[in-house]
Amino acid sequence: MVPYVLFLAVLPVANRVAPTVLGLPFLFFWMLVATVATPLAVWLTRRGERVRGQDGEAP
Repeated sequence: MVPYVLFLAVLPVANRVAPTVLGLPFLFFWMLVATVATPLAVWLTRRGERVRGQDGEAP
């Protein structure tokens, strides 16, 4: 759900050019952060499932 929320649900709110972050328009910066956060969210989910023993791999 995290990638969905970062890319789609927040898009109408983040669709601004006026504030710039690190010299980038806010929307571009937001998409960059969301793109970097997506693999992190997937990795954390996978790690959490392995800790609980639900990794789906054969024993």
